[in-house]
Amino acid sequence: MWLKNNMNQKNIIIATLIVVALGLVWFMSKPSAQNNSLVKLISPSEFAERVREENAFIVDVHTPEQTHIPGTDAVIPFDRIQANTDKLPTDKSVPIFVYCRSGSMSATAAEEIAGLGFTNVYDLAGGTNAYKESNVMVSLYPETKTLGTVVYGDVATTEFTLTNYTPLPLKVTRVSTSCGCTKASVEKEELAAYESTTVNVSFDPAVHKDDTDLGDLTRTIYVETDNPNFPNFESNITARVIENN
Repeated sequence: MWLKNNMNQKNIIIATLIVVALGLVWFMSKPSAQNNSLVKLISPSEFAERVREENAFIVDVHTPEQTHIPGTDAVIPFDRIQANTDKLPTDKSVPIFVYCRSGSMSATAAEEIAGLGFTNVYDLAGGTNAYKESNVMVSLYPETKTLGTVVYGDVATTEFTLTNYTPLPLKVTRVSTSCGCTKASVEKEELAAYESTTVNVSFDPAVHKDDTDLGDLTRTIYVETDNPNFPNFESNITARVIENN
């Protein structure tokens, strides 16, 4: 009887070891969720370099809304991706760079964007909290705004964004343009650290009362600040001005 019980115990132990071994083999061979993910987690320095690429598309998904990294193309709450797919590029191969404040919301949003079929999705590690430590800048964005066709006699308007992405306050000391047909003004002349303001621009091609503002035109907006490291900025508007026949 003792021998029989001893054999049963050995069989149970062997069976248990086999089950454990098979479980370990299955676990080791199973790809991790991270390896399966189509999202690439990148450092603030790599993020800053990659978003300069011509076709980069940058999305801020933080809620509540924060001061955006200069160059941000879309602002979509991290839990509203599905309801805002129209804000994303139609080309699923376009590199999508996603960020929030700390990295938690962007991780969720980036996975959901990848689930929509986008094949190049990048998540900013540490969010803007980490990005601010290695990327200090003042930005007038975008570099160029295209007004399209403007009828002589009409006034076209557009906006630019001036962002103080530094830990110090900033004062706008002067705003000017390259031509009397273009006027520009800032909504706020003094910006706190990591604060943005809108630069409002209007273009009136008929201001000179002649044909000097007909055809394909480029006009420049100049912004000056009291930050010695970032004192001068330029952005352009372009337009094709036609007569109203």
